[in-house]
Amino acid sequence: MAVREETLGAQPIRLRAERRRWSEDVVKIVLALCALVSVATTVGIVIALLLPSIEFFREIPIKEFLTSDRWAPLFANPGYGIRPLIVGTLVVTFWAGLVAMPLGLGAAIYLSEYARPRVRRTLKPALEVLAGIPTVVYGFFALTFLTPLLQDIGLDVGTFNVLSASIVIGVMLIPVVASISEDAMSAVPQELRDGAYGLGASRLQVSTRIVVPAAVSGIVAAYVLAMSRAIGETMIVLIAAGQLATITFNPLEQMSTMTAFIAATGTGDVPTGSIAYKTIFAVGLTLFCITFLLNVVAIRFVRRFREIYE
Repeated sequence: MAVREETLGAQPIRLRAERRRWSEDVVKIVLALCALVSVATTVGIVIALLLPSIEFFREIPIKEFLTSDRWAPLFANPGYGIRPLIVGTLVVTFWAGLVAMPLGLGAAIYLSEYARPRVRRTLKPALEVLAGIPTVVYGFFALTFLTPLLQDIGLDVGTFNVLSASIVIGVMLIPVVASISEDAMSAVPQELRDGAYGLGASRLQVSTRIVVPAAVSGIVAAYVLAMSRAIGETMIVLIAAGQLATITFNPLEQMSTMTAFIAATGTGDVPTGSIAYKTIFAVGLTLFCITFLLNVVAIRFVRRFREIYE
């Protein structure tokens, strides 16, 4: 072990190397294993989806799968065009985003800029309770309460429709958007607010023109997480939106999404190893690619517009 001496004035100082702390090495190894578990899980999911999908595309041309408008893999005259499921997924996500994004951002602005500390400590946990409700409860709520309510106010909706499912999904996503956005706004330095107030800005101007732009990267991250959650939602759309695979942009009609098809087919009597069974993995791989692309675009956006404060 190396020993080095230095002299400070008249007193020699002996500097010895510290003993190796094995506990720190153990902690590093444990943390590295935690990171590897997440990576290995992702790789395992990709492999589990990819291998059956390759077998599926050996029998069904990928061009037909992506461009055809008829999805009926379980019928006597099957059709394997996934476009109706993609459209249904995007329509549900769009309407859910129209509910979750403005309401979640508004809740975040109130909690960060207007609410007193005591009110914030009460409202934020109460808001996050919505995220803990099981999605199957949300689904039955949309089917048995919201759909009849929409019918009572004069909307021409059937028992199954996209609108009620999307509204409930949007309500479920409000805590996700509000919590992450509020955390991003709270990280904005108080000096920026004080400077704006010193120039005569009102609280609304400070909130919308100073705090929100400064926290835009965190807000975008909240939006992306919420949209990924909406794209992957299963039980609500399975119960309330229906299972009719059609291409329509009318939210008053019923549609089927990729997750609803996977859930309905995976729990059915489809023989394992059949081409109908392999459609589950092909649809799952498509869903994985869509969410992966969404997250890649969001990460690039967040890195470009991230604000760093010291």
